[in-house]
Amino acid sequence: MNLAIKKEQFSKLQSLIALLVLCLVISLLSDKFLTVANGWNVLRQISVNICISVGMTLVVLTAGIDLSVGSVLALCGAITAGLLKMGIELPDQNLYIGFTLFGACLIGILAGAALGFFNGWAITTFKVPPFVATLAMLTVARGLTMLWTGGFPISNLGASFAKLGTGWFIGVPVPVWISFLVVLLAIFISNKTPLGRYIYAIGGNENAARLSGIQINKVKIMVYSLAGALAALGGLMMTARLDSAQPNAGTGYELDAIAAVVIGGTSLSGGRGTILGTVLGAIIIGVLNNGLVLLNVSPFWQQVVKGLVILLAVIIDRANSKGE
Repeated sequence: MNLAIKKEQFSKLQSLIALLVLCLVISLLSDKFLTVANGWNVLRQISVNICISVGMTLVVLTAGIDLSVGSVLALCGAITAGLLKMGIELPDQNLYIGFTLFGACLIGILAGAALGFFNGWAITTFKVPPFVATLAMLTVARGLTMLWTGGFPISNLGASFAKLGTGWFIGVPVPVWISFLVVLLAIFISNKTPLGRYIYAIGGNENAARLSGIQINKVKIMVYSLAGALAALGGLMMTARLDSAQPNAGTGYELDAIAAVVIGGTSLSGGRGTILGTVLGAIIIGVLNNGLVLLNVSPFWQQVVKGLVILLAVIIDRANSKGE
């Protein structure tokens, strides 16, 4: 009994232990790692991934997956940038519609929620596997991004918008505040609301959840909509930080999000995991990326290392599941 308890406690702390070991190794290899400037840089960079990963966590807890978040990020960032800079022109009606900063950002986030809603609708209505439905959305959203931008960046978006990505508030970068609020909201939803209980119930045993009266389709659509909205929020932060909406933005971000979720202890089978665990996983991925850059590791080898880390995390997840 004592051995089982110790094993459970270790499994809860393994992500934190991995982070501490990773920080120790990188700090020994690079004297630039443990600096205040680099610390803020890491936190600013992982803020986008935290927003995406939190949405991904809610999806994975229902035993689903969302491969479209990187493309949704790019499209919603481009939509916001285009509306903010150029508005909408209707020459036939001799009409021009301009957008405030708030209006453009709101439409960008609503666009992400709409794309997520479509994912959830396709999955629940036509019983399309989440992998297939979101893979299709990945391609559709990337194509729409190219159509919207014409394949060219939309830049020079103004100082007010740039503050979302580069500004500071009470000595802390604005993106860090945004991701912090997202995490608090997600923790509240998952731990203190009926929706959170339904999400865990569906991931734990969907048939039992259905028999208990939970509206499975409604919950899944809400979860995918939230994931889309959070991906869009990440797109706004990235676009603001770069002061440019890049057509190829967000490429590969779905892998970082999935890695953060799995490393943080969320089971790919659904029903088990926490938001705080995902935040820890996102920090590990951010520190790993930052360390590899500081050590001048080739970008190609960085991809190899990241892939191996994801594989290791999945192997550990499977081992924990068998143990339970």
